[in-house]
Amino acid sequence: MFVADNAKPIPLDEESHKVKMAVKLRTEYGSVLHMPTLKENLREKGDPNTGDPYGNKQYSGNQGVALTADTKVQRMPSESAAQSLAVALPASQSRLDANRTAAGVGDIYRHAGISERSQPPGMSVAMVEAGGNKNSALMLKKAPTMPKPQWHPPWKLYRVISGHLGWVRCIAVEPGNQWFVTGSADRTIKIWDLASGKLKLSLTGHISTVRGVIVSARSPYLFSCGEDKQVKCWDLEYNKVIRHYHGHLSAVYGLDLHPTIDVLVTCSRDSTARIWDVRTKASVHTLSGHTNAVATVKCQAAEPQIITGSHDTTIRLWDLVAGKSRVTLTNHKKSVRAVVLHPRHYTFASGSPDNIKQWKFPDGNFIQNLSGHNAIINTLAVNSDGVLVSGADNGTMHLWDWRTGYNFQRVHAAVQPGSLDSESGIFACVFDQSESRLLTAEADKTIKVYKEDDTATEETHPVNWKPEIIKRKRF
Repeated sequence: MFVADNAKPIPLDEESHKVKMAVKLRTEYGSVLHMPTLKENLREKGDPNTGDPYGNKQYSGNQGVALTADTKVQRMPSESAAQSLAVALPASQSRLDANRTAAGVGDIYRHAGISERSQPPGMSVAMVEAGGNKNSALMLKKAPTMPKPQWHPPWKLYRVISGHLGWVRCIAVEPGNQWFVTGSADRTIKIWDLASGKLKLSLTGHISTVRGVIVSARSPYLFSCGEDKQVKCWDLEYNKVIRHYHGHLSAVYGLDLHPTIDVLVTCSRDSTARIWDVRTKASVHTLSGHTNAVATVKCQAAEPQIITGSHDTTIRLWDLVAGKSRVTLTNHKKSVRAVVLHPRHYTFASGSPDNIKQWKFPDGNFIQNLSGHNAIINTLAVNSDGVLVSGADNGTMHLWDWRTGYNFQRVHAAVQPGSLDSESGIFACVFDQSESRLLTAEADKTIKVYKEDDTATEETHPVNWKPEIIKRKRF
């Protein structure tokens, strides 16, 4: 029991120590292991010009590392030895290697025991010409800089439409671009003339806040959903509800129509999204997997066809046929309340209080962060010109260049007279079909209409753009 003396250090296992050091050298000094290795090979060949390739700085046992062709390690490398591993080749050695070309980099990596493809990203071994000497040096690639963004004219407010008695929660423009529809916390759905901003029709039937509206491009139907758990289909020829879609167990937060088949997708606070056959009212699939309320849903014709964003901070890409999750994106740190698909590119963006992120279909590869809108982002909209709009809970609206992520305009519209400043909030925004007008649904019970400033030019509104390092890999 008392034989072992705990004060004594544990004896070093030579075999495991050699393995550990071999791995450490491979991972940390892999890109420069070729230099001592090549010299030892030359020394073994007995080349008459070799001599002492490092002058006074020889790699001997007392300096920490002794490397041979098979990378045998004799003891722990000291800091000085580790630094001296990266020393450039002297002139005598460079004369020997004068017949080596840039193609020899592959050989260098093979000497180090690393395949050519596993070269560390962001690091490149470059042959540098300096004063007649060819030095092999480990060089960092130049950090990527933001390309110059495309110029977009600024957007200005030109109409405020009043009529709702509660927060305006959702908005949609019909395919013919003649009118648009809004849903509100006053439990009504209102249809407005797009050109004049006049009220055409009010639809009543929901018994709680209307959270989503969409107009079908394939049939004369309007779909709505709300916090009363109901999903309704309105026939716009009779202005009546003709179908109900029953199944959600809690408030329905959003809905979208598939562009090519008669399928409706809804998302709810019950942590599911449901796919409905528009005609038969049957629930085709229940998409379960999120662990918190699903705030937004979008459809597209290509695979994966359904995209959901949730309060559980994840985005899921779903296979419509199988009804299963294909990809789960976990990069956001806070709830995802908005997702928008680019009308031309095979990409999409998601909005969260931490960042707006851009992704590539079909596997959800991360493209870049759009940082700076530090608020709860409720809605995103994008047009074909690459103008991305993000609307937030505090009433701010940021406009971005889609390609570069440059924030070219920030808007904070004043609330309606008589409203509290706390009622400054944007719940939804959408471009009309011509993409010349931007409509926002706001907490001060109004709909605001923006258009591009026709008088603006690049001279009067220059891009205040500074080339800066992009934080593309900050998740």
